[in-house]
Amino acid sequence: MSEYGTGHGAEELTIAVPPPVRGGAFTRTWWGRAWLKALEDTALDGRQVKAGRAHARAGAVGAVSVRPGRITAVVQDRDGTAYRSDVLVRTLTDEEWDRLLDLAVDSAGHIAALLDHEVPPHLVEDAAGVGVELLPGIGDLEPECGCEAWDHCPHTVALCHQMARILDEDPFALLLMRGRGQRAVVDALQDRSAARAGGRTPSPDAPRDAGAADIPAGVSAAEAYALRDILPPLPAAPVPEAGPGEPPSLDTETDPEPGVEPAALEFLAADTAARAHRLLTELLAGRPAPVGGPAADLTVAEDAVRLAAGGPPAWVAARLASRTGRSRAELDAATRAWRWGGVAALAVLEGSWAPDEEALARASARLADAWEDGERPELSRSGARWTAAGARAQLRLGEDGRWWPYRREGDGWSPVGPADRDPAAALSTARGEAEGDGEGEG
Repeated sequence: MSEYGTGHGAEELTIAVPPPVRGGAFTRTWWGRAWLKALEDTALDGRQVKAGRAHARAGAVGAVSVRPGRITAVVQDRDGTAYRSDVLVRTLTDEEWDRLLDLAVDSAGHIAALLDHEVPPHLVEDAAGVGVELLPGIGDLEPECGCEAWDHCPHTVALCHQMARILDEDPFALLLMRGRGQRAVVDALQDRSAARAGGRTPSPDAPRDAGAADIPAGVSAAEAYALRDILPPLPAAPVPEAGPGEPPSLDTETDPEPGVEPAALEFLAADTAARAHRLLTELLAGRPAPVGGPAADLTVAEDAVRLAAGGPPAWVAARLASRTGRSRAELDAATRAWRWGGVAALAVLEGSWAPDEEALARASARLADAWEDGERPELSRSGARWTAAGARAQLRLGEDGRWWPYRREGDGWSPVGPADRDPAAALSTARGEAEGDGEGEG
């Protein structure tokens, strides 16, 4: 059961206590999982997260109050002690709301999904593209609790888990936390939509688009919805060629300009054609983009490793190594890292990130929770590297909090697998052991 208060930007949603969750996942939607991931990434102590999850499953969370910038509930300990717990979330500015509402109006699908209590992924992605973060990230869920814990405690964790269930049913609660409730958002969307369709001047809360007066009046929403089943089908997706095209040959009778190497240009043209073909093929097959991201986002040193990972001729690899200040052995190690995780893996290999005290505290908490009492191996730390005593195995911490497995090979350390959220699973990979039953995220 929920109730809304009144007033623009000052609505309040109160949700009665749902039945306790005895098993299974707390949330069933992708945006609910994103909310819990923000909590898990923010909390320093994994034990508090486990305890808070147990509190929520036991039904210890009272009615949840959702207001702009804050959620509140009374949470009981097992001994019956009750604490008021709050979690704070940054509200959006009026300018950010204008950008978000304009994005939603640009797509009828966005509006229909919101009214159907769905959060369209493209709306979240498009909003992020214009600097509006709808879903929280690391550090965005700030705890306040009567138990006076300085970090997330079991009470605020339990509140966040209960909030994930609320967001499953009513994503407008997320918008209310960001500053505006369902009534204010729907009114603003209707005002903007009517202004664009009818060519009238929108209200001050919805800035007029340039050229809106030239937009003809459209059909009603009911009529458009009724036509959904008789629209012509989309054309079939094109079938990609079996392989990339042949790059042009630069072997001509004309001498190249000084500093221009035709063979190197032919190699780069072939690489570009192969990459374009791979991206198109994977897009049409519904698979994600390959590891490493777009080549345009890479530095010269990173792109040299990407090129080397493609298995170029020996003379090209030698040139890539020398031009980036690496030895051939260093380039070989870099390409192995690249194949396991692209830019992130390369940064871990080359030690371009040093963890601060907060990151080290998170890492210590992860390590403490990874093994049962008495089973944790002896690990010695140097910077962002933890080496197992008496073993040729090492864990390296990435900037995103994941653990990378390394193994001693000859005189150096070599990456031997993808990153994992679970340090125990990563260490098993480093030791060459069979994969365990953990739930690490690669």
